[in-house]
Amino acid sequence: MAKFTVVIPYYQKQHGVLGRALASVFSQTLQDFDLVIVDDESPYPIEKEIDELTESQRSRIKIVKQANAGPGGARNTGLDHVPAETTYVAFLDSDDIWTPDHLSNAAFSLDTFGGDCYWASMQASDEFYYHFAMSELEKNEAANRLSETPKVIELPDLASVMLRNWSFLHLSCMVIGRPLFEKVRFDPALRLAAEDVLFFCDCILASSRTLLCDDAGAMRGMGVNIFHSIDNTSPEFLRQQFNTWVALDTLQERFSSRPADVESIASYKNTARKQALWSQAGKLKRRKAPEMGLLFKWMMRDPAILRAAVELGTGKLTGPR
Repeated sequence: MAKFTVVIPYYQKQHGVLGRALASVFSQTLQDFDLVIVDDESPYPIEKEIDELTESQRSRIKIVKQANAGPGGARNTGLDHVPAETTYVAFLDSDDIWTPDHLSNAAFSLDTFGGDCYWASMQASDEFYYHFAMSELEKNEAANRLSETPKVIELPDLASVMLRNWSFLHLSCMVIGRPLFEKVRFDPALRLAAEDVLFFCDCILASSRTLLCDDAGAMRGMGVNIFHSIDNTSPEFLRQQFNTWVALDTLQERFSSRPADVESIASYKNTARKQALWSQAGKLKRRKAPEMGLLFKWMMRDPAILRAAVELGTGKLTGPR
């Protein structure tokens, strides 16, 4: 019986990536946890990683194997296998690393202030420069500081703040309580983008209190990361942008009664349209056929992409000379 269950989706191509993540879990200053690792049909066998653990460490891990379902589907499977006695679920991507006090800070924050959703900061790095710490929110938002050590804050309208810029939120820094992990799930169809953002929003909206900790909870790793390996020349880019638009469209429904939030979401949707269209124009320039099937599917759900295409075409023709 453990207070925390750590949910890890596993899909890697080289040895040592998962082992590094697990070492950071077993090095936590708070040891009241068990683990559920979902092997999402990983190319590199999970057994070769687990065999390097001690018998005591292996006894705390439940491995669930499934046909490949993507990161959201794997995390859903993990949530479905959380023991009945668990109080909190902590997420960790298999290529990320926790800082030693992550679970301790989460337990203190959630227990002390009665929250059921929590994020720590992601440790800064050159490669993932866009992440920023929770303390940055105090400069521009109406943050309420609850604790000094660790520094814990809350925002009265976190969902709206997140919609403007969600770079301070990361799954490997997220912990949720039973009211959330029993009912909130990822959209497994959004395999290439935005399944985490939609999950974040749903958790914030369903949470009685969401807490943010300025202390770094995790560091970004360097294993398989589908999202960051895709650029606008990649075969998956159009699908990624479509999935992003679908997630944003779902978010727009969630916030339909809040005009300012709808405006923020609409701006992101238009960016996804334009990036998708520029990628297909680039394919034509390289003498490759655009992905007409997916573009047609997108047009059927979102006629506004035709207007975006006209705007881009007009801009190209009438732009500066």
